Amino acid sequence: MTAATSGTSAVPHIASLVRDNDLTIAPHRLPDQLFPNLRLVFVGTAASTRSAELGHYYAHPGNRFWRALHEAGITPRRYQPGEFAALIELGIGFTDLSKSGAGMDHQIAAETIDVPGFRAKIETYRPRTIAFTSKKAASLFYGRPSSGIALRRQPRDEDLPEIFVLPSPSGAASGHWTLEPWRELAMWINGASMN
Repeated sequence: MTAATSGTSAVPHIASLVRDNDLTIAPHRLPDQLFPNLRLVFVGTAASTRSAELGHYYAHPGNRFWRALHEAGITPRRYQPGEFAALIELGIGFTDLSKSGAGMDHQIAAETIDVPGFRAKIETYRPRTIAFTSKKAASLFYGRPSSGIALRRQPRDEDLPEIFVLPSPSGAASGHWTLEPWRELAMWINGASMN
């Protein structure tokens, strides 16, 4: 049974295993936060080194993720990275395409990217909306260059939940940052949750 299905957190175990970005010691850098019928699941490429060390999603101090959630209107207050598990109460989950890699996108080994595994999770848990937190993650999912992917709600595919592609909240991607796609996501999920 995994943390995603047991309701327990494997964070202390994972955080204690992660050392020096060695991809061989921890099978999963961060536990999935997935339950059936969530209103929103955020999907990254892989955990950052800092997130893997702490066992918290979007944990680097320069990452805008938690601030963006609140400023866009997705959460009622600004949560801290260590509170990621509390977002399940808001119908929000988390996962990454690579569960064993850690670091910046260009540091993630291609063989650790598991798009079929991610698709299986989406089929199993059936969230209403998924939001990729970078064009890189979306390009891996869609199998096409990031230059051809817009930062917005994506064209509807009947076999998938609604999909949004957001600008990376990483401090390393500051030149491409805008809150607007996050606000579009907030309007969508807040409107969809009223239906």
